[in-house]
Amino acid sequence: MTDIHLPTLGLVVGSAAIDSINPCAIGVLILMISVILGGHKSVARMLFLGGLYILSIYITYLLAGIGLLFFLGSIPLFVTEYISITVGSIIVILGLVEIKDYFWYGRGFSLGIPVRFVKKIHDLSKNVTVLGVIITGAFVAGVELPCTGAPYLAIITILSTNFNLAALLMLVLYNIIFVLPLVAILILVAAGTKLPAIKMWKQETRGFMRLAIGLLLVALGWLLILIANGTINFG
Repeated sequence: MTDIHLPTLGLVVGSAAIDSINPCAIGVLILMISVILGGHKSVARMLFLGGLYILSIYITYLLAGIGLLFFLGSIPLFVTEYISITVGSIIVILGLVEIKDYFWYGRGFSLGIPVRFVKKIHDLSKNVTVLGVIITGAFVAGVELPCTGAPYLAIITILSTNFNLAALLMLVLYNIIFVLPLVAILILVAAGTKLPAIKMWKQETRGFMRLAIGLLLVALGWLLILIANGTINFG
């Protein structure tokens, strides 16, 4: 394990890109934009509030990731090996659940925002004040972890095997890529793209999103296990 280095830039970028196609945060952003536009607010106001929502998600995810990275980086190496194997096994199982949902969505256990939080998010998204938008972003980032947290956890666990400044910078990069689709949607709407078209795209690609994330999770889970048992030295 002492020879293991940070994952390549391609692994971090690729994982973040797949994880970023996230129906939870995208759905809330679409709802918020529709409320703002329905209230006859200006495009500039929409960009400002939407940007705050995205920034709130980014900061919440980044701070959570930094905290977990510090925690895992402080654990003795022999303990980290067992944690990596356990986390890897769980992530593989979660990946199989996502793949299952591609073929049989709604049958059996599925990953997603807990039902008790769905109405709360819907209500929060209608509060399009500055404070309301910031709170909504932080809340969404917190409760959507069952929807998006597994790839992030896998990358953080890999990064923690060689905890240094480069690991922190890669975590920052991961989170920038994670919110890029939200930024793109905001810009597209500001440029004139109609919300129904974006909603239709989200519905049409939902299955693909789950399949892509499922395959990513299975791959990342096995990678964690192979790194932990010494089969792979990632350098």
